[in-house]
Amino acid sequence: MKTYFAPAYVVIKMLNTTKWRRYFNQHRLFLAFVATLSANGINNALAATEKITTQSDQTGVAISLYQYNLALIKDTRSLTLENGRTRLVWQEIAAEIKPETAWLKHLQHPKQFQVLAQHFELKQLTPQNLLDSHVGETITVMRTHPVTGEETRESATLLSTNGGVILKFADRIETDIPGRLVYSAIPAGLHDKPAMHILLNHTSGNHTQHNLELTYLTHGLSWQADYILELDPEDRHAHLTGFATLTNQSGIDFHDARTQLIAGDIYQASPTRAPAVKRLSSTVETLSAAAYADMATEPHAELHRYILPERINLQDNETLQVSFMSARSVPVKKEFILDGQSHYYSSYYLPSVQKQTVDIYVNFKNTGTGLGTPLPKGIVRAYQPDRHGDVHFIGEDRINHTANKATVQLKLGQAFDVSAEKKQTDYKKIPAPDQNIHQFETAHQITLNNAKKETVTVIVREPIPGDWRMLAESLPHQKIASHLAEWHIELPAESQTILTYRVRTTL
Repeated sequence: MKTYFAPAYVVIKMLNTTKWRRYFNQHRLFLAFVATLSANGINNALAATEKITTQSDQTGVAISLYQYNLALIKDTRSLTLENGRTRLVWQEIAAEIKPETAWLKHLQHPKQFQVLAQHFELKQLTPQNLLDSHVGETITVMRTHPVTGEETRESATLLSTNGGVILKFADRIETDIPGRLVYSAIPAGLHDKPAMHILLNHTSGNHTQHNLELTYLTHGLSWQADYILELDPEDRHAHLTGFATLTNQSGIDFHDARTQLIAGDIYQASPTRAPAVKRLSSTVETLSAAAYADMATEPHAELHRYILPERINLQDNETLQVSFMSARSVPVKKEFILDGQSHYYSSYYLPSVQKQTVDIYVNFKNTGTGLGTPLPKGIVRAYQPDRHGDVHFIGEDRINHTANKATVQLKLGQAFDVSAEKKQTDYKKIPAPDQNIHQFETAHQITLNNAKKETVTVIVREPIPGDWRMLAESLPHQKIASHLAEWHIELPAESQTILTYRVRTTL
């Protein structure tokens, strides 16, 4: 245990009388406070005993992971403290901590415990930081003879590390490092582990065990939902499995941690991008669905929490997968959808023919056995066996947070054997009584081709802008929204169907 004294100094640089008066008026209360402390002996007032705590003191840790590089950590430790001021060095915390969010509290006697000041030690012990901290000091340069292997030692002053190393020997100056550098000690400002330095005061008992909890937000920890959808060959049913993929790039390991996953979007004031983390190695581990079949989910505020039933170990640079849901024989519906574009209804396109793609969608409803709970946003990857039983990857799509009983729609790709062509067959701009009103009358032809050996239904969706009225059509449409016309067109096997329609739009 070391005792430190923290003297205070007030340095006022009086550039001119006007600035001095302004400074005094703005800070007179602070200056009076400092003068009072000085009069009473500030060195004695700020005497503090240093105490270092590591994960060996840890009695529990809880992690709440969010889906966008953020986590809430609750680190509980038991340690012995003396009454009065203590300079607590809380080591082995996440290197990506947001220091301004750190919050230390006493779990037994919160009213007799006070945090006076705290700061996060950013300068870690690295070869470059060790070199930089010795600028202006004498270090030892070790050289090994390439033939004899004999080692020689020579002292040099480190002049600079800016853009390279500059060393001053007794008889010369050299740039770059001519050998190995040897240091006598680690400077006081460099630490081998991330640490929060906390100045605290307490009167809750001398030389007794105290349970303290440090809560903070950190980058470098996140989770995402990854789903596997196994379609049957007939596109009627599917098995859906959801995995929570936990990633730790925070700089520390977590042992026996209580873990919950937070799904939902929260607002953060003035968000900043976390610095990139250099990955040296990573591991991926998957825990079985059976082990986490009883994962609980519950709403909290406007978020949903998924509570892991067992404590986990999550090493730094590790990716861990945990199954959080599984549903079998989920009814699905496969759809072929042709989406149009609104600019066709107010511009001239004669006589060009536009080749268009027909997209493949698979839909299912979040209800039934294994479903019915909110599905967190993530990526769904779809697989399907061929007629020989070989399973193939057929596409993936990203879903948003999906509530109970809501429909999930997945765009898996473009149809190979179902195609379309569209052309504008007529275009008229109709005079309007008001110059601010524009009226158009356009006619269109959509040719649908089915090269498959079975009948398919293609849904044609046309976004028609403004106020519009269908004047003529070869097949009836449905107005499913104020700006959207939809046709459901059945295409027999190896056939072609032509849809024609004329529409008037007012913009």
